[in-house]
Amino acid sequence: MSLTSDDLFAVAVTDTISLGTQAFLLRGFAGTGVTELLRTIETITTTAPFRNMQTPGGYMMSAAMSSCGELGWVADTRGYRYTDVDPLSNKPWPVMPGSFQQLAFAAAAAAGLANFHPDACLINRYEPGARMSLHQDKDEQDFSQPIVSVSLGLPMIFLFGGLKRKDKPQRIELQHGDVVVWGGEDRLRYHGVAALKKGEHPLLGRCRINLTFRKAG
Repeated sequence: MSLTSDDLFAVAVTDTISLGTQAFLLRGFAGTGVTELLRTIETITTTAPFRNMQTPGGYMMSAAMSSCGELGWVADTRGYRYTDVDPLSNKPWPVMPGSFQQLAFAAAAAAGLANFHPDACLINRYEPGARMSLHQDKDEQDFSQPIVSVSLGLPMIFLFGGLKRKDKPQRIELQHGDVVVWGGEDRLRYHGVAALKKGEHPLLGRCRINLTFRKAG
């Protein structure tokens, strides 16, 4: 039996791991819809190509990024912020596809954080050696909404810390199709990813793609 678009992410999670009071790892949650996700990512990044952004301190980020939705996240020497246009094209970011919205809504609901309607999706591409240092997602206006993070491609170590930068983070290996959701009292936890190790994924080759859904505006 084939799944309809409405059923792409309706399959029960076989393994839910608690990372905090309101933070969960949903093993393989995106698995049934991966083909649709990858096809859609390719379409989005044709319009809004991946780019390595510059931090306010003048460093280049090792992960290449794009966005879709009403708002997209950007970084440059002026700071970190959301914009309603892609600075490369001066046009609106690509519309967030229905499959993306469905995945984010379903994952948040599975984690007990219902009625999540993101208006921004950050798309990060990691190649071997790329990493993301510990940080808080705090450029959004409403911290009552959760973060939904989807892993595709090569496995990577997710660092999930506490509410202070000095708190020692958990080290969790994320596999293709895994989804992490955190909100509520865990919403402002520090998190990041360790440097991606070399490997070859059957669908994505030598890279890992991460989708991060947020309610930014």
